[in-house]
Amino acid sequence: MAAVELEWIPETLYNTAISAVVDNYSRSRRDIRSLPENIQFDVYYKLYQQGRLCQLGGEFCELEVFAKVLRASDKRHLLHHCFQALMDHGVKVASVLANSFSRRCSYIAESDAHVKEKAIQFGFVLGKCFGKGICSGGFLSDAGWYGDAEKVFLSCLQLCTLHSEVLHCFRAVECCVRLLHVRNGNCKYHLGEETFKLAQSYMDKLAKHGHLANKAALYGELCALLFAKSHYDEAYRWCIEAMKEISPGLPVKVVVDVLRQASKACVVKREFRKAEQLIKHAVFLAREHFGHKHPKYSDTLLDYGFYLLNVDNICQSVAIYQTALDIRQSVFGGKNIHVATAHEDLAYSSYVHQYSSGKFDNALFHAERAIDIITHILPEDHLLLASSKRVKALILEEIAIDCHNKETEERLLQEAHDLHLSSLQLAKKAFGEFNVQTAKHYGNLGRLYQSMRKFKEAEEMHIKAIQIKEQLLGHEDYEVALSVGHLASLYNYDMNQYEDAERLYLRSIAIGKKLFGEGYSGLEYDYRGLIKLYNSVGNYEKVFEYHNVLSNWNRLRDRQFAVADALEDVNTTPQQTQEVVKAFLLAQSLGAIRPCLD
Repeated sequence: MAAVELEWIPETLYNTAISAVVDNYSRSRRDIRSLPENIQFDVYYKLYQQGRLCQLGGEFCELEVFAKVLRASDKRHLLHHCFQALMDHGVKVASVLANSFSRRCSYIAESDAHVKEKAIQFGFVLGKCFGKGICSGGFLSDAGWYGDAEKVFLSCLQLCTLHSEVLHCFRAVECCVRLLHVRNGNCKYHLGEETFKLAQSYMDKLAKHGHLANKAALYGELCALLFAKSHYDEAYRWCIEAMKEISPGLPVKVVVDVLRQASKACVVKREFRKAEQLIKHAVFLAREHFGHKHPKYSDTLLDYGFYLLNVDNICQSVAIYQTALDIRQSVFGGKNIHVATAHEDLAYSSYVHQYSSGKFDNALFHAERAIDIITHILPEDHLLLASSKRVKALILEEIAIDCHNKETEERLLQEAHDLHLSSLQLAKKAFGEFNVQTAKHYGNLGRLYQSMRKFKEAEEMHIKAIQIKEQLLGHEDYEVALSVGHLASLYNYDMNQYEDAERLYLRSIAIGKKLFGEGYSGLEYDYRGLIKLYNSVGNYEKVFEYHNVLSNWNRLRDRQFAVADALEDVNTTPQQTQEVVKAFLLAQSLGAIRPCLD
């Protein structure tokens, strides 16, 4: 009978052999370790597929075994599946590997330079961090286990000091960049600043010996740190310095990361044209070099979603965030910090998208999923929880307002209050009182107190938020407009301070139009507020005027965002990277000298 007529198809001989080895795992365990890395990995992957996680954990917790399977770089995404399953199962393989590596480094501290160099290479990958090479620390960093990765890089840094001075400085700089990255990811910003200063000192030593190291990756990580701390002017300044360091031959991963960070810095500085060019090129590079299922591609999509959300293209941002989450779930799965942050971003964009409809089920699901993952992995007072709790609180408040059961409403508002207070305390502990993040939490509490009918407390919170934002961001920033609009709503709907409310509404509208144009979504709430206000004071001519303004806004809004797929708008035949960099720096230089010419 021909094979095509069979109702079943036998496994390949190779798969049958792998299964046979796994079936006899207890007897063949030592022999398995002598197999080539690809075959050895396939045996371990079969253990994972069969749910034999205790046996798999016993293998992966041995440093030599894990180093070997890391060499099967074309199967890295499968390795992440196995690794995450072990972590979810309670096998602390990340900390075991990090501790083993640290002990090894202490043992070889007095060895010759070749042994120490080999250990450093084992600790991190030169060039691409997610891909080729063997890298305990790099893998842990990519997988989001930042605390364990930090331990690995600190051990590497200690070994670097035992080299000759020039080589020591080169290795130390590379190590500092990786250390700064994981400290940023773990919200250890104070230690991150110390790491940057250390890297700078090594750069200065290299310069004294006539050697120059590329600073793009280092400056990009500093930009990320400053952005996280809401030091937007400094982040923007350092993103320019990072862009200047992009040169031919630089690893694509570094280029992509610099473009991403520079784009985000441009977004918060409201340099939207620059941000768009940079992030679209980053998305294109990541897709072309890493593929559309790679975590680096998802990184760029999250930042593309951030750009779209901030330019008021909310529907497309939701779609982009969903795609990024799908990629991260397919690569990491389980209770992974990268998956959690993608859930949070999708939760917030979904909340904004559905704000008018009141349908918050999807947003709430993703917010709760983010919190569940983070609390499973990190301490309960970790800063990463501040943002996720804030998003959930915003959603609960809206659900409570639309709730027709008084008891349920009070319960939801109290839960939102507790979440907002927790977020505020975490932000104040990390950043202090005078910070944009702290101001946002004050503003959120102001809105909540208004919903709870605590109007004086609401006014106090909104005024605090406005004062901090104005001092840090200027009087015409988007964040200022948000808080001004919220205070106007409080005065208009609940405190009958119509003159103050009118002034604040008009100010919020002016800022919104200046930044985003006549079709900005936030204008709807200001226009509706003014219609209610003029009705209350009997100015029906103004009521008629703003009804017409709102109708025109609706027509403009319908036309403004008709594109179905934001990824179709990413250049299919983009400029070369050097052309993108050159255009950015040229625009920057022209922007810097234009006031002088005027």
